[in-house]
Amino acid sequence: MEGKEGRLRRNSRESRLSRRQKLVLAAVAAVLIIVLIVGLSLGLGLRNRGGGGGDDDSLPPAPQPTAIWQPKVNTSWQIILNAKLDIDPNNPAVEPDVDVYDIDMFMHQNSRAVSSLHKLNKKVICYFSAGSYEKNRPDSSKFPEEDIGLVLDGWPDERWLNISSPAIREIMVGRIEIASRMGCDAVDPDNVDGYQNENGMDLTPEDSVSFMTFLADEAHKRNMAIGLKNAGDIVKTMLPRMQFAVNEECAEFNDCRTFSQFVDAGKPVFHIEYPEGAPFNTNAEQKQAYCNAPGANGFSTILKGMNLNFGAEYCDGRQVRTKVLRRFSSGR
Repeated sequence: MEGKEGRLRRNSRESRLSRRQKLVLAAVAAVLIIVLIVGLSLGLGLRNRGGGGGDDDSLPPAPQPTAIWQPKVNTSWQIILNAKLDIDPNNPAVEPDVDVYDIDMFMHQNSRAVSSLHKLNKKVICYFSAGSYEKNRPDSSKFPEEDIGLVLDGWPDERWLNISSPAIREIMVGRIEIASRMGCDAVDPDNVDGYQNENGMDLTPEDSVSFMTFLADEAHKRNMAIGLKNAGDIVKTMLPRMQFAVNEECAEFNDCRTFSQFVDAGKPVFHIEYPEGAPFNTNAEQKQAYCNAPGANGFSTILKGMNLNFGAEYCDGRQVRTKVLRRFSSGR
C-alpha cells in the first residue's frame, strides 16, 4: 500500500508534468497566433497594393511597355473620363475604331479594359489629376491638408495642390506606378496649370515646369509616354520632354498657334472643344470654326460635352457613342 509520502511525491510529479504540458501548449498557441497574424498582414498587403485602389488579385499582371511610345501627328482618338468602358475582355470590340483611347485611370484600375484595348491594337492613355485634390479617389487620405489650396473654378469638388510639395510628388509617383502596372502606354496628368488660376498656393510657371519635368522622368523610367495638358505658357520649355499635348478649347480662346509647336515637332495635339449642343447637336457654323481654327492644322480634334462622357463628334461629321458601364460621380 502506498503511504502518504508516496502519494504526495506522485501528486507533485503529476502536477509538475501538468505545468510543463501547459507551458508547451501555451508556447505552441503563441507561435500559431504569430503565424496567423503575419499571414493576414501579408495577405492584406498584397490585396492593398496599388496606391490605395486595391487591385483585383484575379487579374494577371499587365505587360509593361518596352519602349516609350511616340504617337504621330493626326493620330485619331476618343476620350472618356466620366464613365467606365463596357468592353468584353474575351471578345473585345469598341466604337469608334480610333487609334487611341484616353480613359480615367482609377476607374479602370481593376478591370481588363487596357488589355482589351491592346488586343484591338489601340494605345491607351491613362488620365489622372496631378495638380488637384479630388476627395473621392482611392488615395485621397494621403494628401496633407497644408498642401491643399483653393477650389477649382467650375469644379467644386476639386482643390488646387502645392505641386512643389515632396508629399504631393510622392503620391503622384504612386499614381504613375499604378498606370505602369495597368499596362498604360501613356499618362495624361491634368491640372498642371494652376499658376493661371487663383490657387491659394502662389504657384508659378516655374513650379509647373519643375513638376512636369519630375512627372516626365517618372513616366519615362517606366517606358510610358506623357503629355502636356493645356499650360500654354510652358509649351516651348516642355516640348522636348513631352510625347504629345492634350489641349482643351484653344480654338475657343484663339490660342491654337501656341500648341502648334507640337505638330511642328512631329508630335500630335489631342484637341478637345466643347461647343454648345455637343456632341450630337453642334451648330454647323460653330463646328466649322472649331475644326478650322487658326493654328489648329494637323490637330486631332474632337467635339465633346463638358462632362467628357461617351459621346463624341469628329470634324468629318462622324458622331459616335462608345459603350460604357456607368457614369463617374465627380462629373469630370
